[in-house]
Amino acid sequence: MSKIGIIISREYSTRVKKKSFLISTFLVPFLFALLIVVPMLMAMFSSDNKLRMIAVDDRSNIVASKLEDRENIRYVATEPEIAEQIKKDLPKSSTYYALLQISELDSLNNADVAIYCPEQVSISLKDQIQSQVNDILSANKLASYDIPNLENVLQNIRNNANVKTMQVGEDDQEGKETSVGAYMAIGYISSFIIYMFIFMFGSMVMQGVIEEKNNRIIEVIVSSVKPMQLMIGKIIGIALVALTQFLAWIVLTFLIVTGVSMATGASSGQIAQQSIQAQSQGTIATADIPGLDIAENEADAASAEDGMGFITPILNTVSQMNILGIIGTFLLYFVLGYLLYASMFAAVGACVDNQADTQQLMLPITIPLIIGLFIMLSAFQNPDAPIAVWGSIIPFTSPMVMVARFAYGVPAWQYILSVALLIGTFLLMGWLSAKIYRIGILSYGKKAGWKEIFKWLKFKD
Repeated sequence: MSKIGIIISREYSTRVKKKSFLISTFLVPFLFALLIVVPMLMAMFSSDNKLRMIAVDDRSNIVASKLEDRENIRYVATEPEIAEQIKKDLPKSSTYYALLQISELDSLNNADVAIYCPEQVSISLKDQIQSQVNDILSANKLASYDIPNLENVLQNIRNNANVKTMQVGEDDQEGKETSVGAYMAIGYISSFIIYMFIFMFGSMVMQGVIEEKNNRIIEVIVSSVKPMQLMIGKIIGIALVALTQFLAWIVLTFLIVTGVSMATGASSGQIAQQSIQAQSQGTIATADIPGLDIAENEADAASAEDGMGFITPILNTVSQMNILGIIGTFLLYFVLGYLLYASMFAAVGACVDNQADTQQLMLPITIPLIIGLFIMLSAFQNPDAPIAVWGSIIPFTSPMVMVARFAYGVPAWQYILSVALLIGTFLLMGWLSAKIYRIGILSYGKKAGWKEIFKWLKFKD
């Protein structure tokens, strides 16, 4: 086995046996699973099916007769005298949950509305009642204007266009409906993973160099291998640790989510459908006004009949994506981005004796990473904007930005130029970092400043 291979094997075996590695490998998937499972469970169990009787004291003589019952709400119209008694008995009443009181209409046909309840009314219940009452009072106002053919006018002016994104091809002029959200989700997740892993495992490279330098192990190691071989072996060894942990997180998260879904007896698709149905049931129907919000009601009905209709654009989008290209691009920029930044982190670790002294030297490394993250976020709004294009070409930001843009489609020349510049910059920075590493790894007792680092770069090999 070559010397670099021995170093890689040592770095890998040493780190995967650490308690911190084992704990994070098994703990993080539970956190990921919580982010997926908790919304699913909330969608299942957050619906309130408890029936509530609400007495209605309608002194406007407009609202009560048009209030529509819901699955969990029943309205009961009462006389003002009886309503006052109901209000007094609410704290101990087993019949009525609350009293809805509507005042008499003023000169502008407005009314004051109040809900009396012995406990705090939920925001969803308040919104349901408020929406219905406002729609009914608005309908009454419209009717008072005595506009001819009001129904036809409202139908004609109302427009609820649902804009679809259709992707066409050379042999498919009709096109297929796609989902912009799917592109954004794939780009964001991929870019953020690259950002997180570069920073996390680049810092691990730096920390490993500092530890070995402080323990004086490095003096023994460099007597057998060249500093350049040591740096390359350390970077590659930790890269394999990163990939191992990443794959373990994916597998364990999938197993946990699958297990919870089987235990609850519902898949994620079923949970999504239940959530959509709950929202459609919670949508407040408009008052019985001829023509008012008819389009909305028809759309709600269609949504209730086809609750999973949103899946079709996503499936169409995924089927038209270059999945192999996306995966290949992710792996390519993940590896090259990690190698570029890990070599710089290793150089920083060789320049200092402890973690506290790294802050000043890490600033030029962390700033491009953070800038790349912000450009990646803006690239979702306009992937062809100049800042997004240049961010995907400049090597220090391209690992995050190019991955975010690739799903939308990137011209071949931009892709080739980006990869070429990233490889060239890695080779240049790797060579410079090796020169710093070769001298700094055996320097003790003093934090190297920028002036001293530039002197190291001028030394001949």
